[in-house]
Amino acid sequence: MTRDEMQSRGWDEVDVVFVSGDAYVDHPSFAMALLGRLLESAGYRVAILSQPDWRSADAWKTFGRPRLFFAVSAGNMDSMINHYTANKKVRNDDAYSPGGKIGRRPDRATLAYCQRSRESYPGVPVIAGGVEASLRRIAHYDYWSDKVRRSIILDSKADLLIYGMGERGIIEVADRLAAGQTVRELRDMRGIVYRLGAAETAPDDAATRVLPSYEEASTDKTKFAVMTRIAHHETNPYNAKRLVQFHGREAVVVNPPQLPLSQPEMDRVYGLPYTRKPHPSYGGQTIPAFDVVKDSVQIMRGCFGGCTFCSITAHEGRIIQSRSAENVLGEVRKMAADPDFKGVISDIGGPTANMYEMRCTRPEVEEKCRRLSCVHPTICKLLGTSHAPLIDLMQQVREEPGVKKVFIASGIRMDLARRSPEYMQELATHHVGGLLKVAPEHTDGRVLELMKKPGPTDFLKFDEEFQKASQAAGKKQYLVPYYIASHPGSDLTAMIDLALFLKRNHYKPDQVQDFIPSPFDIAACMYYTGLDPMTMKPVYTAQHLRDRKLQRALLQFFKPENYFEVRKALEQAGRQDLIGDGCDCLIPNRPPKAALDKRRREANAKVSEQREGDHIRGGTRPHDDRDAKQGGANSASGQKAGYRPHRKSHERRDRKR
Repeated sequence: MTRDEMQSRGWDEVDVVFVSGDAYVDHPSFAMALLGRLLESAGYRVAILSQPDWRSADAWKTFGRPRLFFAVSAGNMDSMINHYTANKKVRNDDAYSPGGKIGRRPDRATLAYCQRSRESYPGVPVIAGGVEASLRRIAHYDYWSDKVRRSIILDSKADLLIYGMGERGIIEVADRLAAGQTVRELRDMRGIVYRLGAAETAPDDAATRVLPSYEEASTDKTKFAVMTRIAHHETNPYNAKRLVQFHGREAVVVNPPQLPLSQPEMDRVYGLPYTRKPHPSYGGQTIPAFDVVKDSVQIMRGCFGGCTFCSITAHEGRIIQSRSAENVLGEVRKMAADPDFKGVISDIGGPTANMYEMRCTRPEVEEKCRRLSCVHPTICKLLGTSHAPLIDLMQQVREEPGVKKVFIASGIRMDLARRSPEYMQELATHHVGGLLKVAPEHTDGRVLELMKKPGPTDFLKFDEEFQKASQAAGKKQYLVPYYIASHPGSDLTAMIDLALFLKRNHYKPDQVQDFIPSPFDIAACMYYTGLDPMTMKPVYTAQHLRDRKLQRALLQFFKPENYFEVRKALEQAGRQDLIGDGCDCLIPNRPPKAALDKRRREANAKVSEQREGDHIRGGTRPHDDRDAKQGGANSASGQKAGYRPHRKSHERRDRKR
């Protein structure tokens, strides 16, 4: 990670420089560690350029000219989601930075990192990857700029983009470049995206599907929806076709996805010699994301749930790839041998807790299947849903010497769990510490349908069975449900019904999720177009921040500071019957003191902000020259123009009009 470390190994050059927006943590939950260790095991010299100062190319010259390529990633998250909340406000912390400090990476980090890589050493191939690049591989809706952006490979000017999980891809790129091949010769690889210049001919055969062009997708929302539907139907690695999307005279080519890793390959990747610690250069500073996963064990990857708001399936694939029990136990033994290990494993799971070793029971059907979810609208009859391998693994892990407790923190797929009373009993008896987090997401049937989630009774049935299992274990345990506000299809009526459900069942969520349209997701398409791309039927979306604020407040109607937002929502929906002292009422008639205090603070802050905008120290107004020219408050006429920087006209608008 430093020049001194490179020289201490006796290296005069490195083969690959990883550039990442995350702090360097040598743990298999962090992509740069996993891919770096994999390249190292294949004999390559790897340097990690973690969170470099992107304002110049100086940091990119730390290790000299890499022999093979720069590998660029924004990090474990899309950099815009990492930076901004659903209300487009800057987040207070960065879970992947030392001390949780913000400002350690730029917006749209992939673009900046690729630019500096090319600037530092012209001619060195630049290979983009990671979640940000993967989800922006074709034209996509960008929530933060509220427009359709081009494929990231064009804007970043990367030579190649590896999408999805990168183990096979990065090894193949390294091997073929080391053998003397050019980047252009790598265009036959699976799981890659490349750019075709205006003078090149795009593929045109039976194995190719042409998407609506960028120009069509960015000006016609119906075309955008068609593009989304085609792209998602071409994600099964066993039958996906090559995609071509024109951007003006250029074209972006997306080859079929990489095939899933076999169990021996998974074992090799996760069995590499990770230190499971942050780099020593951070001096013991806390890295919040590491603290969450440091004592966890990932036993599988992929998800066949196909939830429309989730990017896991789009990035990791829907085919489950599992490690062997012996490989998992080997990692647990290494953890137990660490003097800092306290005997508690925080999680054994992955994208979900209970899809371990679940696959289609008919491989010949799996190779032809184009379903986007194996469990929606119903669980496929060909899906192997046995929890026996997982139960056996859970029992073995907790019996390992040095292990005192094993928790399950990954999300439980409730419809699958209810198929196995044995799993429910095992979970409730040994792997829950009083509270179990689950994600029913909503209570409205229409919204759940658009999410590709089970119906509204699924959570209630799971809760009932979980309580029975807990009682049988002699324990008093509770579920902590998570819900999403402002998801496409969710209007005020649906959110009010959800609030009533929470009240009647005595749930008071401490945290709520605001829907964020993530690039490439089906739900993001719904948000942008107002259409379900799978049916082309209209979908209501809460577009304005004020509407989203009301939906969020309804999820926490019980908080006094949300009183006025909840009241406004109820009045807007014509549900004044829920204002009062009745048992079903969400809020009282009179606002509580905390609500009045909050309103007073906001009003005072607004006045202070206005005053700061009109005055500087010493009482002198800024922009006096501008005001005089425009007839402002300090002009000779003394008339106010009502200037607003964002208005096209400087004249005050007629309020009545």
